[in-house]
Amino acid sequence: MIQEGIPTMSGELIFRAENLGVTYQSSRGPTPALENFSTEMAKGEFVSILGPSGCGKSTLLKVAAGLLTPSSGVVELAGEPITGPRRDVGIVFQQPTLLKWQTVLDNVLLPIRTLGMDLEVGRARAHDLLRLVELENFERHYPHELSGGMQQRVGIARGLVHDPSLLLMDEPFAALDAMTRENMMIELQRIWMETRKSVIFITHSIPEAVFLSSRVLVLSHRPARILKDVTIDLPLPRTQETLGSARFAELCSELRAMFSQTKK
Repeated sequence: MIQEGIPTMSGELIFRAENLGVTYQSSRGPTPALENFSTEMAKGEFVSILGPSGCGKSTLLKVAAGLLTPSSGVVELAGEPITGPRRDVGIVFQQPTLLKWQTVLDNVLLPIRTLGMDLEVGRARAHDLLRLVELENFERHYPHELSGGMQQRVGIARGLVHDPSLLLMDEPFAALDAMTRENMMIELQRIWMETRKSVIFITHSIPEAVFLSSRVLVLSHRPARILKDVTIDLPLPRTQETLGSARFAELCSELRAMFSQTKK
């Protein structure tokens, strides 16, 4: 587990984008979503992406997942070009998207079966992850028997079960109520600290980004460019008390001012 103090990373690059561009073709002509987008991410970092609605955040996630081919530039995972979907990438969606007819355990095992990985090894890892997300007593339950927060924890376990190098999270707490969302922030930080996974996290919530992140990237209007790369210097682990601290409020205010500028 990470020791208390300011977050430190290995320095080993896990993700790199250089002059990345994505342009969609439509009946009204070309629509650029990303333009000259360049960033690097060290192994073990938790990087949040903030920006106006429709600015290209989800497009970046699709490129990182190998689901969308960029129009220009370079994008790499662990030094290798991303040319298509990869088994070393995990995804957690805004909605849990659990299969209603499958148990919690079988939902977590879905990537293991889809990727043709060893089922017994996957089952052992699924059990470990359900303990990590504190759902070990719900393995045989069905999604409708769980709260929204519990369903999202199942989604996180599923995103990690095949041991990806990079975890992509697309506004995973957006549909949750305020109290559940706050609890999920604390839970996700605990999971990140225990697994040390590299995470790219899309959110519209400034407090969420500040609480969870090593760094926050503030994006411009479409086509998205990085306006500011902000290091979050809050000590770990972050707690309920962190949310009421002066430094937390200061960082939120700084980001809110930057974010407001993107709307002008």
